[in-house]
Formats: sequence, structure tokens, C-alpha cells
Amino acid sequence: MDNKNVIAGRYELIEKIGDGGMAVVYKAKCRLLKRFVAVKILKPEFTKDIKFVENFRRESHAAASLSHQNIVSIFDVGQEGNVNYIVMELVDGKTLSEVIDERAPLNYKEAIDYAKQIAQGLWAAHKNGIIHRDVKPHNILVTSEGVLKITDFGIAKAVSDTTIVDSSKEQVMGSVHYFSPEQAKGAKVDEKSDIYSFGILLFEMLTGKVPFDGDNPVTVALMQINEMITPPSVYNHNIPPNLEKIVLKATEKNSESRFHSFGEILEALDNVTVVGRVMGDTSVYRRNDAIDNAGYSEGINDGYGENVNSKMEYNPSGTNMRSTKNKSGNKRGRNRKKIIGIVALAVIVVGIIGSIFVFGSKKNIEVPDLKGMTLEEAEQKVKEVNLKIEVDGYEESDKVKRDGIISQNPEAGTKVAKGEIIKVKISKGNVKGIVPNLIGKTQDEAKQMAEEYGFSIGTVSEKASDKPKGTVIEQSPKAGAKASGVTSINIVVSDGSGKEKVEVPNLLGMTKEAAKKSLENLGLKLGKVTEGVSDEYGKDQIIWQSYNSGTKVEKNETVDIKINKGEIGKVNIYLPLDEAKSDTFILDIVVSDEAGKNRHVVNKKKYRKNGQEMVTIEGTGRGVISVRFDGVEVLRKEVKFS
Repeated sequence: MDNKNVIAGRYELIEKIGDGGMAVVYKAKCRLLKRFVAVKILKPEFTKDIKFVENFRRESHAAASLSHQNIVSIFDVGQEGNVNYIVMELVDGKTLSEVIDERAPLNYKEAIDYAKQIAQGLWAAHKNGIIHRDVKPHNILVTSEGVLKITDFGIAKAVSDTTIVDSSKEQVMGSVHYFSPEQAKGAKVDEKSDIYSFGILLFEMLTGKVPFDGDNPVTVALMQINEMITPPSVYNHNIPPNLEKIVLKATEKNSESRFHSFGEILEALDNVTVVGRVMGDTSVYRRNDAIDNAGYSEGINDGYGENVNSKMEYNPSGTNMRSTKNKSGNKRGRNRKKIIGIVALAVIVVGIIGSIFVFGSKKNIEVPDLKGMTLEEAEQKVKEVNLKIEVDGYEESDKVKRDGIISQNPEAGTKVAKGEIIKVKISKGNVKGIVPNLIGKTQDEAKQMAEEYGFSIGTVSEKASDKPKGTVIEQSPKAGAKASGVTSINIVVSDGSGKEKVEVPNLLGMTKEAAKKSLENLGLKLGKVTEGVSDEYGKDQIIWQSYNSGTKVEKNETVDIKINKGEIGKVNIYLPLDEAKSDTFILDIVVSDEAGKNRHVVNKKKYRKNGQEMVTIEGTGRGVISVRFDGVEVLRKEVKFS
């Protein structure tokens, strides 16, 4: 194979499998480990930006430390000449963007399953101090088994430090649809920015569309900052109400009002149940759907008792078509053609001015009376007569009960064509004078809801509670009360101090079982268990824990651990110091073994001299040792540490 198709003397590029805004992805074969991998190579225009490349390398190295089933594994990060590359796990599947394009809106149960996997991957990254910054369906892969894997951690950080919006870059144009308001403003980004993007992504899975779209990135960015998200149930009435609440809470403009972590999101997703429709859950039909589905069962009569849609037959002697029904004389045929032409022209004109329903449809369906019905009842009623329904807004009413239909257009008794849309307004009920339920709301949310019901917020006091700080835990008057003459609602909010915290115990040196028992005694949980290597502890003993002993955490928090998988072995290698290109050079020895990939075990200055020098390298199981002088590999050896 041409050496131009081999990266680092090791990765043999086979075929291009992806081409994004900033990088090209190839399927490749690792000659050393005899396996297929994906190699992502930055496009040349980005390698000229020194800051971008530095961020790319730093963040990619950090992401390489992540190990989770919902994150694409990174095996290697490097540079060869002007080529900057990442070697990753090769995933057999599609992007989530492709899945959404093919099948959205997804069934809500499938959307929940996908959302949980994405949340688990991002939570693992956040617990390791890594923020993605570019969560979108294009950066999530779906395997043939339905496993989701998140990718592009390194590129996300590099881009966010370089530019917010650039209409010349397709990648950034796509990203702005998922940007958090703080990203759009160029402000500080944290874990809650990923939570916002996750909420947008969940919205798209459930509806098949993003909540904000425009002609250019700047327009979309301004919408992310200023405009409220339309509840997804407006586009898909099959969404459970408490799943919709997750979307709306995750996409709050104020980051403090969002979920505090993906741990909270996972808990909320676990608790999603179908509790029936609430106000605003509706089936929406676009006008184009009505046009596409309109009936054309009746043809246009030509005035001579013959249907224009009568069977036509091909004339082999020329290109004309002739009717198998009409065999009248030339004069009558010419008259008929004139009439047909006039009618056809009329249909075209009518279509241009927007009255396409005239063609092929008669206004012979009587609109039923929908007033007073619930939306569900009305949907069933119009379906029976081949009509459709569209919610045209919500209004207060002291005559029609909450969720009942106040008005409709066209009115009952009107004759319309098949597939016509009936617009209805839904009653909010008589909300004035009825105290709303503010419990569980943030202080800002409570103020907004109170004003919608004609009240203001009165006194605000704090009280110890296990609820998040600022959450309303008490109110006066109580929700649902008739409040004649009352203009304000007094609230009590949580001071956030009520959650009991405990100190994480020292688990180092314990077995897994002993650690689990110790954590449970304190109200904590054992989290992810991985393996590592250490010469300080015995086999199967804990060598690392995610929280240092003595750290105070809330009850029910999880603590991850790493267990010693075996004894460390040693192997001697000989350094060919006489092959050094300069008198002084940097010696770099990299080990990949059962303890981990690309561990830099030696990195120091050395001097060229004749002969060889023996060094002892420690490791576990089978592995590969790479010796590099000033970044150039001079020795590679497969070994078994013993």
C-alpha cells in the first residue's frame, strides 16, 4: 500500500466513511493489533489555527481517559507532519441524525431508551470533569443493536474556544440549533450547557424537528437566547406529560432552573409514566398534509356526460392519447377539447390562488358541532367524517369548562370538502381568582405562574428542606382556593440545607464487597467498578475511588472504584542510544498493556553514546513497548510482563 495511506506507520487507511465540517473519517486497520478502527483526520484549514490544534489535542487526550459503553473509545491521538488525527473505536451503525431523518418522531419509549443512554454517557464524562459542548444527533452513533455512543469530545471544545457562529462552516451551522443560550452569548459553558443541548435533542427525537430554525446561524442563536420553546406535545400529542416536563426543564433559558446533573435526568426518565393528556396535548395537522391527502375520486365533467378521467389509450402511430369512450365527430371533439382546456386552465388558476381543494373535491361534508367537547372527543368526531382538527390557541372562559372547545372555524353546519381543517380554541377555564399550585416551582417560575393567574408574589421566606435551593415548598393561600379580594400569594422556598450529607469513607485496600457494605451503611451507593494495576495493593483490592475519603456528599450519591487486577511484571529492553540523531534528545517510552493504552512511563532528556543501555519497564500481562527519540519511534517490541 502507498505510504501516504498509512498514518504513524501503523494505521492503514482503507476507505472514507465520513466527511464533516472539520474532519474526514476513514475506516482503517491497525497493523500492530490487527483490528479495524476509525481514524478521524482534521481538515487542513483547521491545522493552521494553532489555538484550535492545541485545544483539540488537549481535549482529545482528556476524552481518551473516558471508558463507558455509551462513549466512543479513543485509542490514540497524534500528529504526523501536518496531519492531526484521532484513532477511535469503529462503530457499525448510523448517526442518530440519520435515524431521526428516517423515523422521527420516535415512539416515546424508544426516545426514552435513547435519552437514558445519552444521559449515562454524558454523566460519566461530567463526573470526570469533561464537558462535551456540542451535543447533537450528528455526534451520536447508533449501533445495529440499539446501543448509542457519543463521539467528538475533542473537536467540540476546540470549536467552542475558536468560534460561536460562522456561516461558512457547515459543522457550526448545524451546532447552533443545539447551542445553549450561554453558548450563543459566548459566555462561560458548564455541564448545564450539555443538559440544554440534550433537551433540544430529546425534543427533536419526539417531534422530528428542532424547536428553533432560521435562514442563518445568527438568527437561530438569537432565538436560542430570546424565544421560549414550544411544548413538544403541540407537534406530537402522544408524548407523556411528565416526559414533556423533562424536555422543558432541561431547556430552561436560565441555567440554574435546569436539571443540576444528568443523574437527576436519569432519575426523572425512570419515573416517566403515561398519565393521560393535559391541556396542550393535541394532534396538529399541517396544511400541506391536508392538500396531499385531499380526495380526487371525482373527475371533472366535460359537459357531454364523459369524465375527463376516463381511460386513455396510447396511439402507436404518434404521440397522442385517445379516449376509448368518445368516438364522436371532429366538431364535437373540438368543442369538447375547448371545454376541457378551459376547465383545466381554471383549475390551475384556482390552485395558484390557494384554493386547491376545488379540484377533485366537493364541499359536501357538514361540519359537526364541536363546542364543549374535549380535544380527544373532537378529534374522534371529525375523524368519523374525514375532517381534521387544529388547535388555534387557548383562552380563559367562565362558560366552558377547562380543556373544552370554546369556538370553531368553520362553524357547525358549514359544508366543506374532505380533509378540511377545523380550527378550534381551547378553554383554560376561569383562572382568575383561583390560586395556582406553585409547589415545586422555582421562585422565577412561581412569579410567572402567579401573574398568569392574576396574582403577584407576596412575602418570600426560607426554610430548611431537602428540595433544591429556591424551590417553593409552601404557599398561602393554598392551591385551588377561591381567593376573593386576595391579590398576592406568600411563598416559602427551600434554603437547600436540608439534604443530609455524609463523609465518603476510605475504601483503598478494601475488597469490592467490603466497600459496598461500607458505603451502604452510610447511605451511599457503589457505582462503576473498573480494573487497574498497582504495586501498592494486593490483587482484587481497591486502588482508586472517585471521591477522596472525607469528602462530604449527599446521601444516595454513587462512588466509583477501581480494583487491582493483578501483580505488576517487569521486562528489560535495550535502548539503541547510538541511533540518536542529535547529541541530546528526549527519550519517550510508551507502554500499551492490560493496564491501559499509551501510558508514558519514561519521558526525560538523554545523551547519545555508543552501544546500548538497559532499562526495566513495568506492566501487566501482554503489551507493546514503543521507544521514541525526539518523537520518532526507534524501537517497538511486543512483550509479556512477568
